[in-house]
Amino acid sequence: MRTSNRHGPVPPAPARPGQPAPADGGGSAPQAHRRRAFGSIEILCALLILVAVLHRQIAELVVDARLQTWLTVFVSVLVQAVPFLVFGVVLSAVIAVFVPRSFWARALPRRPALAVPVAGVAGVVLPGCECGSVPIAGSLIRRGVTPAAALTFLLAAPAINPIVLTATAVAFPRNPEMVAARAGASLAVALLMGWLWLRLGRVEWIRLPHRAHLDRLPKWEAFWVACRHDVVHAGGFLVLGAMAAATINVAVPQTWLNDLAARPVLSVLALATLAVLLSICSEADAFVAASLSQFSLTARLAFLVVGPMVDLKLISMQTGIFGRDFAARFAPATFGLAVLTAAVVGMVIW
Repeated sequence: MRTSNRHGPVPPAPARPGQPAPADGGGSAPQAHRRRAFGSIEILCALLILVAVLHRQIAELVVDARLQTWLTVFVSVLVQAVPFLVFGVVLSAVIAVFVPRSFWARALPRRPALAVPVAGVAGVVLPGCECGSVPIAGSLIRRGVTPAAALTFLLAAPAINPIVLTATAVAFPRNPEMVAARAGASLAVALLMGWLWLRLGRVEWIRLPHRAHLDRLPKWEAFWVACRHDVVHAGGFLVLGAMAAATINVAVPQTWLNDLAARPVLSVLALATLAVLLSICSEADAFVAASLSQFSLTARLAFLVVGPMVDLKLISMQTGIFGRDFAARFAPATFGLAVLTAAVVGMVIW
């Protein structure tokens, strides 16, 4: 791809002194995966199944009514969200392992300004969770895709893919307009950030990663490793998010929530900040947002737009893959633009 030095492909960063070499796929790592018959993913699945099946029996053992309510909210969020989470993880692994990364360099227009909207729309047809979109974006840049297009895909894929929009429709059955509002606001933020990078971005802010270890594994083994990794990480954050949603509904005084929800500006900022702190997977965040019924639809829209684009795990991953200089600029800019866009869209629709 022919691009200018300012926005073009980023050369791989030289290895830092003392930095360990990437593990090779022919050594002990795959064997370790084969030997571990019962690991964190099995423990997580077993605990989720036990809680879902036995939650009534567990609730009967709890005398306090507030704890019973907490358990009911916690289980309801998990039961609704887990199928979408698993489906999203499987599709993300298929894309990461079986779709050649060089495909994007050939498919996108050569002009960066045109590549940005194409990459944004690609997020609709090739979904992926936010955990997978960060390394995929790094790989796209390394393969010659202009950074602006890769970053647009990074933001759009976890926010507007069919799984996320379907989950949003299920979570908000009485407000079907939430699906269009989320899709429109999220796509607008992704495109604006891509074009903003073309205008102000610098190549030296990005430090590219080394080749992912999945590339060195057989296809189906890499697929299973990717699924295990994403389920453990995304599932863990989902559990934390469900716990936080249940705690907010039970522990925080209702008068506090009502007072905060009654202040339009503060409610939008509060839920946007909450989305950053909770770091919930985009396939499941709609169910948590739906449980925060004290807040306006505009505030919950801000929660849904910000979450897949800026949260603690994403900032950490972006720092590790692209470098601190990138994350220190990209995350705050995305947060501010996402909050502003969600507020504008919410005011127009509601």
